[in-house]
This record gives sequence, C-alpha cells and structure tokens, in this order.
Amino acid sequence: MHVSEYDPYSPTIRKKDSFTNRLLLVRMHKHYWYYRVTYPGKVLLFGFFLSGIGTISVSVPIYNLFSILMALILVDGLASWFFRPRCELEGDFPAQTTAGQPAVGHFTVTNRGWLPVYDMAVAFRWLEKPLTQIDRDDTLNYLPKGESAEVTVTIDAPQRGFYALPKLGVHTLFPFHLNRSGSAALPGKSLLVLPAFHKLTSVDLPVGSKFQPGGIALTSNVGESPEYVGNREYVPGEPARRLDFRSWARLGKPVVREYQEEYYCRIALILDTYMPTEPWLKRKWKSLGQRTGLGTPTAETTNVLEAGISLTASIADALARGEYLIDLFAAGPELYVFRAGRHTAHFDNVLEILSCVDRCPDDPFETIGPAVFEELSNVSTAVCLFLDWDHQREKMARAVLDSGASLKTIIIHDGPTTVPYNADEFGEAYHFTSEEIARGKVETI
Repeated sequence: MHVSEYDPYSPTIRKKDSFTNRLLLVRMHKHYWYYRVTYPGKVLLFGFFLSGIGTISVSVPIYNLFSILMALILVDGLASWFFRPRCELEGDFPAQTTAGQPAVGHFTVTNRGWLPVYDMAVAFRWLEKPLTQIDRDDTLNYLPKGESAEVTVTIDAPQRGFYALPKLGVHTLFPFHLNRSGSAALPGKSLLVLPAFHKLTSVDLPVGSKFQPGGIALTSNVGESPEYVGNREYVPGEPARRLDFRSWARLGKPVVREYQEEYYCRIALILDTYMPTEPWLKRKWKSLGQRTGLGTPTAETTNVLEAGISLTASIADALARGEYLIDLFAAGPELYVFRAGRHTAHFDNVLEILSCVDRCPDDPFETIGPAVFEELSNVSTAVCLFLDWDHQREKMARAVLDSGASLKTIIIHDGPTTVPYNADEFGEAYHFTSEEIARGKVETI
C-alpha cells in the first residue's frame, strides 16, 4: 500500500497553509480589535503609537507621555489578567424574535473563583451584522466569591434572517475599562429573526371550492372532510369496502355507504423575489468580496424585497385565520414550497420560511413556473406578489388565468413599472410602495 509523504513545499499544502494563516489572522483581529479592546482602549493605543516618536530621545518631552501610556497599558493588562473572572454562567437565549424587537436572554452568574469580580459584564465576543448587543458593557460593580447575580443580555435585531451567535462569556473591565478579560462560558447558538408585518383588517379574494384528491390527508378532518351521508343500492364495479353488511342483511340486497366528497378552497400565495443587479454594481460588489442576498447592494432593493415579504406575511396571517389551505411559493436562490392552513401547519412555520427567503439575482420564473403549474389545477385562487411588472411576470400571470384559477395581482414597486400593467387582461391590480407597507398603511387588499 502506497502512503504519500507530507511535503510542506507542495503547491497544495502551501495554499492550504496560507489560507489557514489568513483565517487565523482574521479571527485574531476580530477577537482583539472588536472584543478585547474597548473604545477608550483604542483611543489610548492610538495615542501610545502616536507618541512613539518620542522614543528617539529621552530629551523629547513627548517621551514622558509615551512612558506614562505604556505603564498604564501594562498595569491594566496585568490587573485584568489577575482579576479575570472564573464564573459559571447558566441560562438560555430565545431561539427566535421578530425584526425590530430586541431579543432578551436571562442568565445567572456565579463566582467560582478565589477572588471577587469587579466591573463584570456578560457579552458575546462579536455578533454578525446587523445584530448588536445593547447592554454589552453594562457592568456589575462587585460580585463576591461564591455569590450569584442575575443579568440580562439584549440583542437588537433590526433585520430578518437566520444568524449564528458566537460564544457568550463573562468578562471584566477592571481596572481602567481599557480591555475585556475573561473566557467564554456558553457555546454559541442560532437566532431566527422573523419578518415584521402589520395585520390586515380584511382580504377580499375571488375564492371558490374545488374537488381535492386526497383531501382527507390535507384537511386533517376539518371542515369539508369526508363524512357519511347515507346508504344506497350497490352498483356493479364499486369498491367492496363501502358495502354496508348490516343493511344488506336487513334489506336482503347489496347496499353501500355514501360519502360526501372533499371540497375546499385552496389558495396559492406566490412571492416574487427577482431583483436583478446592475452589471457595474455586481462587479463592484464581487470585488469587495460581499455576498448578495439579505445584504443587498442597494437600499432600494432591500426596501422593496422586505416590503414584499412583510406583505406576504400579512396576507398569510389573514388567510390562516380562515378555512383555507395555503400553498406558499417563494423563489430565491432556492425554491420554497410550503403548505399551511386548515390545521396542516401553523402560521409560525410560514414566518420561519419567509425569514430565510433571499433575493434572487437571476430570473426565477423558469424554476418556480413548473412547481406552480403542477398545482394550479387544484388551486382556487392565486395571489401573486410581484416586485415589478415585465414580460416574464405577464407570462406567469397569464399561465395562472389559463389554468382556470382566479388571479389577484399585487405589485410592490417604488415608481413606475418596467412594462405598463394591462388591467383589461389581468384585472385590477394593487400597487403599493415599500414605504406604505413599512408604515402599516396597507389595511385591506
């Protein structure tokens, strides 16, 4: 058996080592600059390096300032290391919150060290943007040996999404609040930020009931689920499982049970996330090494997409309170297909899907089209939320009408659409701006 030897000079090994070293430097930079060193500490370090020109000669007056700053940094570092907390941290952080609402976790800190802890705080080392910890440096002045204290950790989550939280630890700012000294106590978790939305007072949809094969599994025995309505004479070719043997014995002839078929209203909620990026902006964004999606290049793109997701959540909330079966279709980098309503799933599950929907820079209608068209024959009404109106979206809306389903069109766009909307062919459409939706001015559709 051949065993390959480790060659540190091979191109592959050098490339991996170089990447590992860069990753380590990035992590060290984030740890020391964004966590260990406080804002006053950064100012002091800036003054320390600026006064370093005084080291050329002890006769230069600025040399005294350099010496004082160096002594201050050394004393603070030694004291913070000596009094670093050795604490036990217990508690939990909420798994989800709503955009715009802070997420608050409650924890108990117990001092397990030999010395008291001064200027203690509980904080994350760093948080993924746009998350911020509001009370990061809110300190507890004194915690004696063996004593416990209750603390809260508050995270401001202004934007929906799924975020990975780093380790949560206890640190001290003692003695001069120049650096944070401590160790992580609890492993990192995840935080799901649900989209914020305003409740609608009413939703007017052209609805109707259609026969649904396999409806008993979809309706979960609620509403128009199959039920026994009576007996009738047996017709050759009917399933034997419907035979009513007691009635057959009493009447002396074959009798079968008769059931009511499954009819109910099924609504397709189609969310458009197609927002192409300008070629020059795409090149600039790629050169910066940023990803597209929730962190979109322009504020206008983000506002319109977030408004569309928020209105989708509002409509799903209004429909979930009725006897409807909702099929959610959202096209992004991945196609999301989800069914809710009539006790098949909770509205919270719809919000979880919408919190992770991303902007789609490429035309998704070739992807979302087949998935929607397969279900249109059983759909009573399709509610389409478009972020613009062009020929591709016209094709999508025309396919909905051709399937026999009713269409309700909602356009969310700031300014005029790419192509004028044809109300004679597709019916009246609602046109909202992102600002109207964000301020809760949309109450009925």
